[in-house]
Amino acid sequence: MSHSNISIFVPHVGCPHKCAFCDQTTITGKQNLPHAENVRNTCEQALSQVNDPTETEIAFFGGSFTAIPRKYMMELLDAAKPFVGSNAFKGIRISTRPDCIDDEVLSLLRNSGVTAIELGAQSLSDKVLSANERGHTAADVFSASELIRSYGFELGLQMMVGLYMSTYEEECATMDSVCSIHPDTLRIYPTVILKNTHLAELYESGRYKTMSFDEVVGICAMFLERAENEGIRVIKCGLHASEFVERDMIGGFYHPAFRELCEGRIYLERFKKIAADKKTIRVSVPAKNISKAVGQKRCNIKFFEERGIKLVVISDKQQTEPLIVLD
Repeated sequence: MSHSNISIFVPHVGCPHKCAFCDQTTITGKQNLPHAENVRNTCEQALSQVNDPTETEIAFFGGSFTAIPRKYMMELLDAAKPFVGSNAFKGIRISTRPDCIDDEVLSLLRNSGVTAIELGAQSLSDKVLSANERGHTAADVFSASELIRSYGFELGLQMMVGLYMSTYEEECATMDSVCSIHPDTLRIYPTVILKNTHLAELYESGRYKTMSFDEVVGICAMFLERAENEGIRVIKCGLHASEFVERDMIGGFYHPAFRELCEGRIYLERFKKIAADKKTIRVSVPAKNISKAVGQKRCNIKFFEERGIKLVVISDKQQTEPLIVLD
């Protein structure tokens, strides 16, 4: 059963820091703060439209939810709570900072129908966190994750690839730490450099030397595959397609179909392992994976063509294994 969210954006209001990469208005495409009436109207409309409310969560995204004024936080939760339960939505999902979690707020969230908490970890390297002005440490992520789990919430982590001062080694170490925490869900965001951010200043001054787009796709593909092998559900890979992001970005690693690029790269790396000295590679993949296997704009086919190798990909509606080598 597929999972979906009814997203309600609370842009930036709860963030105690403005991180180097953040222009929350651009990311969410929203500016007006929602209030109780907006929450009720959104939930009522969604409840009449979704096919299976029991697999749908009300999601408060866009800022650090547990850092907003307590009265306002409870206004939003009190408006959403009646829509959670029997014949209604599965629960409430919120996102927040690792240093804005404690016993008091977790008790409030649990009593208000919240079922899942996502932490904006971004990196688990203290060097990278400091350079990007996050205002928290890797230790905060570990301790907040443990506390969230102790209260019975579903735990999600959000990580960013390609931040200022990060390296391939830093990225791999962060993924090792993510796997050691083993969240239930993971969002992988390649860094996008937006106008009017400190990251933009660093980039335009030449102090921020970004990785190549191809390298970041490779890293994210590796993380996507590893997370899935570890049993961590990756619910997002890449920023959602947005006219605001496309308008305001000046660099970084945005693509409207970024996850598809990563999934195609996973197949490419698998094909490389079986290529050896072959002139023809024949493989079978599940029918639903055929576009991933050939790659966006047939890039995987072209990769081998340029090396004098013919890649033949056959789809099989009955196949469940991701890849079968035919000869």
